[in-house]
Amino acid sequence: MKILLLTDINSPHSRKWATGLAERGIRIGIFSISSPVEDWYTASAIEVFVPVKFNPGAFSSGIFRKIKYLKLVPYLGKVIREFKPDVLHAHYASSYGLLGALSGFHPYVLSVWGSDIYFFPRIPVLGPMILKFNFRKADKILSTSQAMAGVIHRYTGKGICITPFGIDLTAFRVLPAGQVFGPGDLVIGTVKALEQVYGVEILIRAFQLLKKKLPGLPVKLLIVGGGSLEKNLKSMVMQSGLEKEVIFTGKVSHTEVPRYYNSMEIFAALSLSESFGVSVLEASACEKPVVVSDAGGLPEVVVDGQTGFIVPAGNAEKAMEAIEKLVRDKALRNEMGKNGRNFVSQNFNVLNSVDRMVAAYEECVSGTKKPKKI
Repeated sequence: MKILLLTDINSPHSRKWATGLAERGIRIGIFSISSPVEDWYTASAIEVFVPVKFNPGAFSSGIFRKIKYLKLVPYLGKVIREFKPDVLHAHYASSYGLLGALSGFHPYVLSVWGSDIYFFPRIPVLGPMILKFNFRKADKILSTSQAMAGVIHRYTGKGICITPFGIDLTAFRVLPAGQVFGPGDLVIGTVKALEQVYGVEILIRAFQLLKKKLPGLPVKLLIVGGGSLEKNLKSMVMQSGLEKEVIFTGKVSHTEVPRYYNSMEIFAALSLSESFGVSVLEASACEKPVVVSDAGGLPEVVVDGQTGFIVPAGNAEKAMEAIEKLVRDKALRNEMGKNGRNFVSQNFNVLNSVDRMVAAYEECVSGTKKPKKI
């Protein structure tokens, strides 16, 4: 089987899907608007197609910039004719999804990731119109979570196949902890982009409340990730006098992330909106108890009271109370951590996720007599 993926080649999720499929003996091609920043694909014999003399920045935002996708349709058609895929699979409904829909190729699979369904439709008229067009052209629609599938149904009556992002249990596991703070410090942490939607400000407020309640305990906060709010969040920490208690790492490479999870005792994800919750599962795979908000798909990746705690989104006090329980009880932390890895192993192993994807492809191919030629 040959699959042409329309996706950002620099996304760790794209890399995970592509290499997992290649390991199944499937021939993979990647059509990416952005040029690769590192060569991870050659070892898996993955072919890469990148438009030349095209500005990827044109795709950053704005409804009228989507019109520029029309310029790429002829090149995509050329790639399809050369690669001759059995299935065309676009990852991200509002951008690569539009390219796939405009190509006219079938069978056409469309994966929805998150902001493409939560935020893109907020663009008046044209946002929902483009999504409805893309879904109408798709032979199969995939969602990473049940919560997001419910949102997708606002724009299409088609069935949705759930294909969650899987976790590589060989990469995300218990490892020797890196020394980020002092040897006796108990570290609460998060791995998130520093943007409003991910609720890092709420986590800082919860940490402030915890420090006031437990001033004698050596509790620290580790914030892994970069983003537009980094300066404001650092200022917030300084104003509260906690700059020695909090470390901001800035943006880190995906290969470094397991080391940071293992530097934490407790992981928190207090997003205001979340399509799934990959970072939560990665932390659980590293045997860390988690505290998450009840936003979007996060409740699907936590067993409340067993692998962690679920708290109301936007509520710093409730988040603090959940974190406090874990801070005070090492045995509970250990129990929830082990439960978390078992939960990930049974439900979100990347090998099982790839199996689901392959099954979706096979169903598409068997249900389509002959792919449409470009």
